[in-house]
Amino acid sequence: MTTTFDPSATTTPGPAQRPQPDADVLAAVQDVARRSQRASRTFATATRATKDAALHALADALVAASGEIVAANAEDLSRGREHGMSEGLLDRLALTDERVAAIAASLREVAGLPDPVGEVVRGQTLPNGLRLRQLRVPMGVVGMIYEARPNVTVDAAGLALKSGNAVILRGGSAAASSNTVIVDVMRRGLESQDLPADLVQSIDGYGRPGGVALMQARGLVDLLVPRGGADLIRTVVEQSTVPVIETGTGNVHVYVDAAADVPTAVDIVMNAKTQRVGVCNAAETLLVHADVADRFLPAALAALGGAGVVLHVDDRAAGQAPESVEVLSATEADWATEYLAAELAVRVVDSLDEAIDHIRTWSSGHSEAIVTNDLAASERFVAEVDAAAVLVNASTRFTDGGQFGMGAELGISTQKLHARGPMGLAELCTTKWVVHGDGHVRP
Repeated sequence: MTTTFDPSATTTPGPAQRPQPDADVLAAVQDVARRSQRASRTFATATRATKDAALHALADALVAASGEIVAANAEDLSRGREHGMSEGLLDRLALTDERVAAIAASLREVAGLPDPVGEVVRGQTLPNGLRLRQLRVPMGVVGMIYEARPNVTVDAAGLALKSGNAVILRGGSAAASSNTVIVDVMRRGLESQDLPADLVQSIDGYGRPGGVALMQARGLVDLLVPRGGADLIRTVVEQSTVPVIETGTGNVHVYVDAAADVPTAVDIVMNAKTQRVGVCNAAETLLVHADVADRFLPAALAALGGAGVVLHVDDRAAGQAPESVEVLSATEADWATEYLAAELAVRVVDSLDEAIDHIRTWSSGHSEAIVTNDLAASERFVAEVDAAAVLVNASTRFTDGGQFGMGAELGISTQKLHARGPMGLAELCTTKWVVHGDGHVRP
């Protein structure tokens, strides 16, 4: 499965264009949302100790149920193979005992992070004596619509709980068996801590109509986050009446500058492309400065080809490919494609300006990297490339909440309002102003 980033796809439908869910489904999802609201209101005042104990209880419960979770996941993987799911997406879907343990460990990491609720963002005493504080507070009810990622089920729940929120999950049919078991395990874990099970709910049983109902639950759901392919994200953005934080597709570039160290550049490109191919921060296009192409490309293309990467190259890059490496001719469509597979587009450029122009044209605004020993080139790249994360001499695979020290993430936001980049605890909070006076009245 691949996705294509279309920078012109910015239309937003009016109410008449939005699909309307079945009345029974709408009522059922609204009931779920109301229960989430009630649970979130009781949980908003929970202490950090209560939240952290809940997260550790959920982690223990997941590890204890690992066999049950992996067995359910095997059903999802079997269906995925029957329906022709790509190896990259199957890898995203797959759970093992080790992956379940890692997911549980991420909950423990979140428990170890500072509680964002109550943090003073800014404050001051005005000349008239009014004391102002802007505090972080929970969003309330967070909705999550995502695809084929059972680990997101746990990450979303963990981050929501630590930030004082309730979460409603729509995980899609590809991971239906896994998510059913995982949500049930987490709800039991909450009950073991005398907390409302409705802090974590799933609407997977209502299918796509349930997702539409969730998108239109304005006033009951405070924030909606889509995570998945371009079609899913665009659908949520265009059809939702609930405020949305857009997590974008990853048409990610690595630019190897004229002043790059060749062995370092090869290592970074290999990691960015092959460490895990089916994820949004994996490289999809390699840009190489012409002055380093004859030294870098033979080694890089040989390494990539040896790792099984299908190479879509322009004419100049093809001229640097070793005879043992098979390459395909790149088309304009390749520059727009998020492969989510062992495929990579490769282009030779004549200047840093040309590389930046290419990225401006085709980037989805997720992660962009430069490999260079030229400080001026790196500073220009950082200043002129518009993305949620810009990396200098580092693999794009580091654009990740866990790698950034956030414990886990809800997704990578590629929009510019409120949250951008990996979405951790602070991004699941809003703020309120608290004003203390002493009988003050406005003159």
